[in-house]
Amino acid sequence: MPDWRRPVRSGAVCGGFTLTEMLVVIAVISILAGLGTGMYGGTYKKLLVEKAARQFLLMARYARIAAIEQQRPYEIELDEAGFLLATTQLNAQTNQTERILVRDYYCQPVKFEGDMKFEDVKVAGEVIGTTSKEAGEEAKKITFLPNGSAETAVVQIGDGKTHYTAAIVASTGRVTLSFGLAEGVKNTTVDLDAQ
Repeated sequence: MPDWRRPVRSGAVCGGFTLTEMLVVIAVISILAGLGTGMYGGTYKKLLVEKAARQFLLMARYARIAAIEQQRPYEIELDEAGFLLATTQLNAQTNQTERILVRDYYCQPVKFEGDMKFEDVKVAGEVIGTTSKEAGEEAKKITFLPNGSAETAVVQIGDGKTHYTAAIVASTGRVTLSFGLAEGVKNTTVDLDAQ
């Protein structure tokens, strides 16, 4: 049995790392962590834009279905902070119609995060551009009607680097989402009477 209290002989090899070796390993780990954080930050911003675009797509599809089922118009309202879904409903007590905000399990108002915004908006052929509200100006709206149709619209959501474009066809209320700028999206009117 070895005696641990004995002094170590000179020339014996002891395991361990020098201070220089440890500093080099720490420096390499720091550089790799910095690169990973930079890549993660860019990916996170892209995911935020994609999430907002998909929420817009789902809200537009929900608006079309709700307009048909409830037999009343539904409107997606766009402003610089985000978008929401609203409709009008008859108040039985006052016998007047009132505007109500749609909030349920399937549809919630969406607030933009970070640098996101509506970069380009065209509703019913009218170029609206960005949706910054001026004093007394209403939010921009896309209306879905009870017959399944909607206003023709092209909406580009982005953060300056990543862009998604949603296109709404008037005759069917169909909504499509594509990656990229609104310039490349064709949103033609469909003639249902054409053979």
